[in-house]
This record gives sequence, structure tokens and C-alpha cells, in this order.
Amino acid sequence: MQEFDHIQSLWQSHSVEVKISSEEMLTQAKKEVNSIRNKSVMNITGMLLSFIAISCLWLFFDFQSWTTYAGIFIFLTAIAATTFMLYRGHRLISKNDFTTHPNEFLVNLKLYQINRFNLYNKLYWIYAIALSLGIIFYFLEILTYFDTWLQCLIVLLTFGWMVFCSTLVRRAVMKREKERIALLIEKFERLGSQFKEGA
Repeated sequence: MQEFDHIQSLWQSHSVEVKISSEEMLTQAKKEVNSIRNKSVMNITGMLLSFIAISCLWLFFDFQSWTTYAGIFIFLTAIAATTFMLYRGHRLISKNDFTTHPNEFLVNLKLYQINRFNLYNKLYWIYAIALSLGIIFYFLEILTYFDTWLQCLIVLLTFGWMVFCSTLVRRAVMKREKERIALLIEKFERLGSQFKEGA
């Protein structure tokens, strides 16, 4: 045990402090903020395109059953609500210029982090349940046009894809985004402390 304590004390005494200039850190932070903003815009655009595509089903196809329209309505409602939440999150990181208001931006970035956590944890399951319900209603009519084996295959593939996205993909995206935002927050906190020391 004494050897371990001795090695630990040696390690701590030889820690190397890496100093990055505030300009370099600001440049890195700017790239990361722009990347997060662009990704946010792409997510919102993708959701809007999905909304338009599903709306076209409603407008241009003549379905016989009310359940199909109910399924499409549930899809559209879930997509619209999620798009609104994505837009609210996007506004948090895009309404302030972090070079002129770094403290205000840092507060908004922390709110964005909480917003994303809620989106991936609580709201995601509401979204997934709504989509599942929409698919069930939609499939009641649509699947009648297919053979039984094809019906089973479509249902299996659809729900398999949803389970895959809800587990593996969601966790990987959530972990990556959590680390990225935490690192960005740390950079802004370090930048703020460097500016205070320089003042």
C-alpha cells in the first residue's frame, strides 16, 4: 500500500499543466458552437421535411379507413411537437453571440444541455409511443393490401427498427452529445476564468 501511495504522490507532483491561449480556445469553441448550431438546424429541417412528406400522404391519397387518418394525425402531432422542442433548444444556442456575451451564452448552453437531456430521456419516449400508436392506426388499413407473410415482415421490420433506434442509436447519440456539450461548457468556463485573470 505504501508503494501505491508513493507512486500516487510522484504522479501528482509531476502533473503537467497544459496552457492553451484564450484565442485558440475561443477558435475551438467557435467551431464547436457552429457545429452544434448546424446540427440543430439540420435536425429541425429533417423534422419539417418529415412533416411535409407525411402531410402529402393525407392530402394526395384517398384512404378508406378513419384509422389511417388518425395514424397520420398522430404522426403529424408528434413531429410538430418535437420540432417545436428542437426549435426552442436551437434558440437557446443561437440567440446570443458568445463573443460579446460569453456569460449569458454559458447560461444558455447549460439550459440547452438540460433541454437535450430531457429531449433524449423523457420526451423521446412520448415521441416513440406516439409514433408507435400512429403506426398501429396507419397499418390497420395499409397492411390489408399485403399478403400475410409480408404483413408480418413489415410489422417486424418497423418495430425492430424503432427498438434499434430507441436503444442503441439513442444511447450512442446521447452519450456523444452529452460529452460534446460538457466539453464546450468546460471551455467557456475556462475562457471566462482566463479573462477574469487577465483583467
